[in-house]
Formats: sequence, structure tokens, C-alpha cells
Amino acid sequence: MIQHWIRFTHLDTLRFGTLEGDKIRVFKGDMFDAPQRTDIAIHLAEVQLCTPVVPGKVLAMWNNFHALGKKLGLPPPEEPLYLMKPPTSYLAPGGTIRKPRCDGKVAFEGELAIVIGRSCSGVSAESAPDYIFGYTCANDVTVSEIIGRDPTFPQWVRAKGFDTFCPFGPVVATGLDPAMLVVRTILNGEVRQDYPVNDMVFSAAELVSRVSQDMTLEPGDLLLCGTSVGVGSMRPGSTVVVEIDGIGRLTNRFE
Repeated sequence: MIQHWIRFTHLDTLRFGTLEGDKIRVFKGDMFDAPQRTDIAIHLAEVQLCTPVVPGKVLAMWNNFHALGKKLGLPPPEEPLYLMKPPTSYLAPGGTIRKPRCDGKVAFEGELAIVIGRSCSGVSAESAPDYIFGYTCANDVTVSEIIGRDPTFPQWVRAKGFDTFCPFGPVVATGLDPAMLVVRTILNGEVRQDYPVNDMVFSAAELVSRVSQDMTLEPGDLLLCGTSVGVGSMRPGSTVVVEIDGIGRLTNRFE
């Protein structure tokens, strides 16, 4: 069964629950460990959305889609290539992506994100789905020109780690088959990305397995699956939406 988990504030209280139409069914306890359903339901219009989880770390993949790699003239990697985005980059649905103080074009990258549900280390690809809680929408915002500015040191983390550069949400959807999903990124009402998740070099299960060989993944951690063709820059005053059917629409302004 597909469920949509959400975190929010209501009357200055932080809560979480599941969407039921235009209402939120409030749960208590731990979202990842036997959460308890309550009799409380709150109208969605009455709450302020938060990020659906609070990751200890966000790992963002590079060159994980065949179509984009082909366009850039890059061979498929032999293992996942990834970087970390800091907690100060996390941004809730509806939040404002802030232009950095440095110069350079700011690009959107609409992506599917894997949400880890159980602590895992060194797991197999076959067992990896047991450690995936669900999936959410993400925007891996980037100042691309910074990456290669210094030829002695590619600046991936800086380029993608500015404050507000990791919007994600609005919900975590459980019970989905990620291979059936399509990611769309819409800039000021125009569809700029529209690509299938099944074009990934490494599937969701393979990503969790491979990364868990390197480091322990904890409940709430995010793995951004990488992006495909259609990445572009945003002007201040723009609205960017990352939309995945079955999950929802992540909407943010860029100022």
C-alpha cells in the first residue's frame, strides 16, 4: 500500500503523519520504527510543511543516467560517484532557494531521492530494498562553474553545498516501485526535464548496496539518484517544481 508521510508544524508543535486526501492523519513515536496512529486529523491547509525527514547526511550521485552521460560524452561509471551536501543546504517545500554571494549561474537538477529506513552497512543489492523506507523529490541545486574553477581540485561540495541548495519533499512515499517513476522539472511553468528513472546506471537497490559498503546509512539519510538531460539555470524570481507522479510536487522559489 502506498502511503505519503509528511512532517509539519501546527500551532507551534512539530508533528508527522500520513496524507489522507486534504487532511493529515497524525502519528506519534518514530516514523521509522513502529509509528502509532492517533485519532487526530488536521487539514493540510492549516499546517506549515517541513522537510519530510531530517537526514544525518545527503549523498548526491553524479553521472548515474545513461542519457545524460551519452550527451556529455562520459562512459557509465564502474561504481557510484557521489558527494555530500551539508545539513545547512536542506530546504523545505515552499522555501526560498537563495542566490549565493559568489558569482555564477545557479542550475536546477530535478531528482528522485531514496530515503533510508533502517541502519545498514555492507548490505547486498538483493536485501537493499528492505532498508529503503521510501522515496521523495529533490532538487540538487548547483553553481556548475565552480566545479572546475581550480584545475587542481574539483569543488563538487562547494558547488552543490550552499545554504538552501538541497530542497526536498513534500512527502516520503512508501510502497512505490522506483523503476516505474518519471521525474519532471518545471521552470516557470515550462517543462525542462522529463526522464524515466529506469534509465539509471545503478538502480535504487544497487545504490544503497554499493554506498553501504563505504559507510553506514542511517534512518532518514537521503541518496539523491542523480539527474538526466534538461538541466538548466534559474534567474532570480523563478519558480522551480520537481514533480514525480506517485510522490508529489516539490515547489520552491529562487531569489
